[in-house]
Amino acid sequence: MVKMKEPLTAKNLILKNRLIMPPMASSTANEAGRVSDKLLSYYDEKTAGGHFSLVITEHSYISPEGKAHPKQVSIADDQAIDGLSKIVEIVHKNSSKIAAQISHAGAAAEGNGLPSIGPSVVALPKRKAADHAMSQEEIEKTVENFARAAVRAKKAGYDAVELHSAHGYLLDQFYSPLTNHREDEYGGSIENRIRIHLEAIRAVREAVGDGYPILLRLGAMDYQEGGNLLADAIAAAKAFEQAGISILDVSGGMNGYIVRGKGAHEGYYTDVTSALKKEISIPVIMTGGITEIEDGERILENGEADLIGVGRAVFKDSDWVKRAAEKVGI
Repeated sequence: MVKMKEPLTAKNLILKNRLIMPPMASSTANEAGRVSDKLLSYYDEKTAGGHFSLVITEHSYISPEGKAHPKQVSIADDQAIDGLSKIVEIVHKNSSKIAAQISHAGAAAEGNGLPSIGPSVVALPKRKAADHAMSQEEIEKTVENFARAAVRAKKAGYDAVELHSAHGYLLDQFYSPLTNHREDEYGGSIENRIRIHLEAIRAVREAVGDGYPILLRLGAMDYQEGGNLLADAIAAAKAFEQAGISILDVSGGMNGYIVRGKGAHEGYYTDVTSALKKEISIPVIMTGGITEIEDGERILENGEADLIGVGRAVFKDSDWVKRAAEKVGI
């Protein structure tokens, strides 16, 4: 049997195959972050045919100061729920499950006119430093906002929620030693640098209940001198699994979503996902550089990942998934 066709169950999330659509910023919400007709058309077009088992929607900001860019989708207040439910309706109509990725941009926030916050006042790669380091009160408020956003996702009908800790956004800023220079209980050791993650996971779990699946996207390694290494990713992944994460979604950290110099056909993060699979029992998603379904199938057959995300190829060509599905019969 083609591995890509095999179903997978994580928590109460039943997936019909191993192909997923990862989160990709379309920047098609309106200026207030509300769901627009253009955004709905985008998801209808990309998910037509129901070939994806799971669609993880683009990151939605959990609070105004955490908005990453103009026309980003908001999940920051209850007024967002009606619009978000329309995305859910479209994806469900197209026979795929759907998860909401929720995020706070931290020092990477742009265009919201508010002071930016982060773990430390340290410039991000290719980005400015936060206006100030977060206080304990701000950390607690952010954790609370993650939980509230997760409840909104559940009310809107999403099948799962994903915490975004990759690509240089707030949780990733805490995780990475490049941007976390704190000297309190949130800085220093890997255990301290993921403290806010564990607090957010616990808060989300308490808010949405035991049966609701929680994913976490981890920028596992920074691919820069002084950044996170594989040992950090393994320690973090073990802690996240113990805290109740249902699926670990692996991507890049301060390097973004590509690894320079690595061939796309290899899958940018298969070295990381294959190592993590030896250490944790929850499913692992590998997204990064896959442009041919055969490469995704090979990664699955080699046991280097449990699920394959294909993003940019689909973003550029909505018919990609239809052609790929015909090749593997999904």
